[in-house]
Amino acid sequence: MTAPEAVLCIKYALMNINTALPVEQTLFLLSSTEDVLYNSHNSHNSHNSHNSHNSQDLVGLFNAAFTKTENTVLVRGGHEPIYIPAKNAQHRHQIVFAHGYFSSALHEISHWCIAGKQRRLLEDYGYWYSPDGRDIKQQTEFEKVEVKPQAIEWAFSCASGKPFTVSTDNLNGGPVNIHGFQQAVKEQVLLYLDSGFPCRASQFIDILHGFYQTVALRKEMFDAQPA
Repeated sequence: MTAPEAVLCIKYALMNINTALPVEQTLFLLSSTEDVLYNSHNSHNSHNSHNSHNSQDLVGLFNAAFTKTENTVLVRGGHEPIYIPAKNAQHRHQIVFAHGYFSSALHEISHWCIAGKQRRLLEDYGYWYSPDGRDIKQQTEFEKVEVKPQAIEWAFSCASGKPFTVSTDNLNGGPVNIHGFQQAVKEQVLLYLDSGFPCRASQFIDILHGFYQTVALRKEMFDAQPA
C-alpha cells in the first residue's frame, strides 16, 4: 500500500466514524491523520526504525480495513486494555489498547483475530482475566490461552519490522517457565505458517507488509530468540 492510498483509506474511515462531529473538527482530524501518515511513511523510507513504529499508524490502518466490514475500531486507551462490544447498531465495537503502546495494540488485535463471532459480542470476549500474582496452576491456564494470540502478535511484529518479546505477565506470581512458553508460541507460529493464519490476522499481516515494506514471513524469521 502506498502512502497516498493509505491516506485515502483512512480519510474514508474517519469520515464514516466521525459523521457526528462538526465539519471543522472532522476536517482537522483528516488533515492531522494525513500529516501523521505521510511523516511516518517517510520515516520508514529512511529506515529510522526507532521512530517509525507509531501506534497511531496501526489505528489508521486497522480502522481503514475493518471499520466498515467488521464494525470495529482500534482505540488508544489508558491503563488497561479491553474489548468493548457495540451496545446497539448505531455504535461500533472497540478494541482498546493500553497507553498508546505499539505492542499493546498488536496484542489486542491478535486476540480479536482469534475471537469468534459470538465472543465478539461479549466484553473482553467473555473471558475472565486473572491479574498479575497468579499461582503456578493459574499461570499454566493463562499461558494456554495466550499461545495463539502471542503467536499472531509475533507474526504482526515481524510484518511490522518490530522486535517481539513473549509475555508471561506475572511479575508478582509463582515461578514461570519462560523458555517453555516461548517454545510453545514459536511452535504455534510455525503451525500457522504451514496451515494458514486466521482470516482477519492474515489480512492484517498483508496490510502491515504493505505499509512497512517488509518481506513475506518465513520460518527462519522465528528461529532466533525473540528480543
